[in-house]
Amino acid sequence: MQLYFTGETDGLLQGAAIIAGELGIELTSEGRPVEVVQGAVDKLEVSGDGSGFRIVCGKKAHFYRALGLLAEACRESGTFRIEETPQFTMNGPMFDVSQGNAVMKTDTVKLFLRKMALMGMDMIMLYAEDSYDVKEQPYFGYMRGRYSQDELRELDDYADLFGIEMIPCIQTLSHLRDALKWHAFLDIKDDEETMLVGYERTYEFIEQMIVAASSPVRTKRIHIGMDEAWKLGLGRYLEKNGYSPKFDIMNEHLKRVLAITDKHGLKPMMWSDMYFRAGSKTGDYYDKNGVIPDEVIQNIPPGVQQVYWDYYHYDESFYEEWIERHERFGAKPVFAGGIWNWKGFCLNYGATFASTEAALNVCKRKGVTEIIATLWGDDGTECDWHAAMLGLQLFAEHGFAEKLDEEKLRRRFEFCTGARYDDFINIKYLDETPGISPGNLETYNTSRYLLWQNVMAGLFDRNIRGLGMSEHYAKWEKEMETYAGRNGELNFVFELYRRLCAVLSVKADMGNRISDAYKAGDRGLLSAIAEKELPELAVKARALREYHRKCWHQANKAFGWDVMDVRYGGLLMSIDTAVERIGDYLAGRAERLEELEEERLPFNGKDGLVDCYYYHYMPSASRVAQHY
Repeated sequence: MQLYFTGETDGLLQGAAIIAGELGIELTSEGRPVEVVQGAVDKLEVSGDGSGFRIVCGKKAHFYRALGLLAEACRESGTFRIEETPQFTMNGPMFDVSQGNAVMKTDTVKLFLRKMALMGMDMIMLYAEDSYDVKEQPYFGYMRGRYSQDELRELDDYADLFGIEMIPCIQTLSHLRDALKWHAFLDIKDDEETMLVGYERTYEFIEQMIVAASSPVRTKRIHIGMDEAWKLGLGRYLEKNGYSPKFDIMNEHLKRVLAITDKHGLKPMMWSDMYFRAGSKTGDYYDKNGVIPDEVIQNIPPGVQQVYWDYYHYDESFYEEWIERHERFGAKPVFAGGIWNWKGFCLNYGATFASTEAALNVCKRKGVTEIIATLWGDDGTECDWHAAMLGLQLFAEHGFAEKLDEEKLRRRFEFCTGARYDDFINIKYLDETPGISPGNLETYNTSRYLLWQNVMAGLFDRNIRGLGMSEHYAKWEKEMETYAGRNGELNFVFELYRRLCAVLSVKADMGNRISDAYKAGDRGLLSAIAEKELPELAVKARALREYHRKCWHQANKAFGWDVMDVRYGGLLMSIDTAVERIGDYLAGRAERLEELEEERLPFNGKDGLVDCYYYHYMPSASRVAQHY
């Protein structure tokens, strides 16, 4: 298809050329005319007939969604009229490029920006604890793949082509373990991850961070973090100042940080949870019995937006109550939901859809106009970023409909990405296994701990006994093989999952089979496992690692893969040890296998399938890793 844009095209044509390339459209003066009308309108309109096309939009970012809608409609008919009403003034993802050690390459970010433009999203954050260069602090982000100022400027320029605002998202209180571990920051530490409030050099450092994060981008908005400072005021602050309520410490610190943002003409937002935690006897963000006193709210320094983050509730009544509680701060909050990518390899689309549907329905009713779709890295970023593409489309479609139309979501996803809606939804079944309720709203991460646990001392063997896990993963290996051939440029997502299923089809029930054979004295089965099945498992595990490594290095900077090397190395060496141990026993070199004689207990005393958040609890009951 050939098109020619006329009318109000200022600031659109360079981005349009890029998106046209994505859509297979040629922009030429010989093409069919597309009249573009930009202005203060609250609707997005796309229409076409035999003489040409018309796009009406009130926001630059919406033009690119309109262009996609136009191209999609032309596949069906030459005459059409589409009208949508934007529901939010800000709608976009936040990618965590720090906690999970995965710093996306600039080309990866650009790919997501192009897809976001087609979807109609208008904001992106790269959550960076220490993943950006602060020139005065060489150890900040050292060997962690930090973005240079030039890289951030390049990304901001690219985002701006599509009307996408790139908002810095940093931390100015806690969540700074990876920076504060260096002796260069010893004097500003309150505890292992929180800075010392009230100390002058703390604020010199914070100003350096704020300047470094905000200088390369156009926007004057900035997210200053301040969440989950678990032991605020209980470390060196307590030694220096005595006890102070967390409310008072938060307000003291926030006032100092806002003085810095004011100095640089910035408009800050912050995570709201520390005020709610301080008002709870249990420290829970979502404690219905928690109370934030009026005088505390009155003393919160003005000029900062509160960001209410919540991915954990599936009933609309909870979101209604918590938005109302946030309104006591004097304004509507920003809402941050979640695309559940952070519990392992598998993206939980059941929890993503249930929590997003409830939350965004309420946001629309309650007049919350700014939303964020968070993608956290947490404990290693084992889940490939691209598996989240359907989650982005979900947030985008909510952004243009008072009530989500699932059939339109399906159609738009397949148009914007060239991938299949049902295939992406089915990713959830790698964790939604036998023994888990439909939707996996418990957010159990079965595939992760079955991959990393030791085959000779499986901490989860009792929990999965009798559930047919190997058969489950054998089935899904075949499904993923099919998906890996029909999802276009995203085929690799399913090839990675296919290889994971191939490993688990052998490994999931291996521990129980080994211990059962040992206790039954079945030396023939033990011999077959040691000589054939475990070596086969090692081959499949190496194939998974090699493909995972390829995917990682295509999407992310090299820094951080070393964590996965350690995990895969541990897995492969544990398989090697199992072969040797069983072989020694069968040959009479080992009188017994103590690790197989230990009674298997349910993980943490809970029968049935469970949740295990952190890797270091999965392979062994011994200290695999510990914080310092």
